[in-house]
Amino acid sequence: MDFSPEGLLGDLFSRSPDLLFIASAEGALRHPSGGLREALGPGVEGGARLADLAHPDDRAALDAAWSTLLQGDAPVSFSVRLRDGGGAYRQLSCTASRSSDGSAVLGTLRPAPAVAPMTEQELSTLRLKARMLDGLAEHVDPLTIWALDADGIYLYHDGKAVAKAGFTRGQHVGRSVYDLYAATPEAAAEMRKWYDGQVRRGRGEAHGADWDNWLIPLRSEPGGPVDGVLGVSLDVSDARIVEKELRIQLDQIAAQQKVIRDLSTPIIEVWDGVLTLPMVGTVDSIRTAEVMDSLLAQIVEKRARFAILDLTGVEVVDTKVASHLIQLITAIRLLGASGIVAGIKPTVAQTMVALGLDLSQLNTQRNLRAALTYAIRSMSRTDGASPAPSPAPPKAPAP
Repeated sequence: MDFSPEGLLGDLFSRSPDLLFIASAEGALRHPSGGLREALGPGVEGGARLADLAHPDDRAALDAAWSTLLQGDAPVSFSVRLRDGGGAYRQLSCTASRSSDGSAVLGTLRPAPAVAPMTEQELSTLRLKARMLDGLAEHVDPLTIWALDADGIYLYHDGKAVAKAGFTRGQHVGRSVYDLYAATPEAAAEMRKWYDGQVRRGRGEAHGADWDNWLIPLRSEPGGPVDGVLGVSLDVSDARIVEKELRIQLDQIAAQQKVIRDLSTPIIEVWDGVLTLPMVGTVDSIRTAEVMDSLLAQIVEKRARFAILDLTGVEVVDTKVASHLIQLITAIRLLGASGIVAGIKPTVAQTMVALGLDLSQLNTQRNLRAALTYAIRSMSRTDGASPAPSPAPPKAPAP
C-alpha cells in the first residue's frame, strides 16, 4: 500500500477539512490540506512561504516562533494573520512541530477565538498607553523597558539606557531571552520563575552597570494565566557611586565623633591603682553607656582598686543618666574595686535623690582632691601600717 503523500494518506490529507500543512524547514508550504486551500485560496500552492502570507506586522513574531521551533523538539504555538484568496487577513492560531528527521515542519491552523471589536474609547486608551510607554522609553535617560511573551520572546526592547548596556534599541525584539543567556543555565532557570505571577524587584550588576529591576507578570485577561513579563530596568550606577561616597563620609564622621567622645571623657590613672574619669558638659544616656564600657574595661586591664567619677563639670543630668551612674558604681564594686563620686553639683544631687534609689552605699567626696586623698589613705591602710621608727642610738657609758 502506498502511504506516500501521493498515496492514500496523501489523498486523506488533501481531502481533510482541517487546516493542515507540511512545510519545509525554511517555511515553504509543500503540502497544504484541502481545508487550508479552501480557507486561504490558491495562494498556498506552489511552495508559497508562510511568512509571505503573514501580515507584515506579524512576520517578526512568526520568524521568532519558527526559529524556536527548529531549535527544539517540543511543539510551538503562536498566533498569526494569514492572507486569504480575497486579500483579507484571517486571525489564526497555529501549532507546529518539527518532523523526526528535522527536514520538515508539521502544522495545524485553526481560527482564533472571536474578539469583540474595541470601542473608540478603548482604542483611544490603548493609543494613550502606547504613547506613554514610548515617552518613558524616549525621555527617561537611565531607563530600559522590555517585554516577553509566554515563550520568552522579546516583544519590546527600548529605552535610553539600552545603549549603556551595549545594545541598540529594539535589538532583542523577536529573540529568545533563553538563547541570549544560554551560556548561564542558572540564569535561564531563574527566568522561568518570572511566570509564577509574582511581582519581583531586585538589584543586580550586568553589562558593566548596576540596575534596579522590576519584573511584572502580564495577563491577557484579569485572573487568567501569565502569558508575558514586563521588565523595567533603571541604571543606578551613578547613584550607587554617590551612595558609596556618602557612606565613606558618614563612616569618617562617625570615627571623628568617637574620637571627640573619647577626648571628652578621658580615663586617667592619677595614682597607682586609682583611675579618674572627669566628665564635662552634657551627659546623655548614650555617652553614659559608652563611659561605663570603657571604664569597666580599664579597671580590669589596669587592676585598679579605685575609680573616681569626677562630676565637677556636669551641671545637669536627667533621671535616666543618674540611674546609669548608680549602676556604674555597682558594676565597679562587682569587679572588686571601689567607686567614688566627686564634685556633685546641687542640681545633680537633687535629681539623684528624686529617683528614690538607695544611696547609702554611694561614696561621695566634695571634690577630686578629697576623693584622691581618700583613695590613697584607704590603700595605705589596706597595705599595712607605716614602717616603725628607727631605734634610738645607745647611750654612752657613765664616766
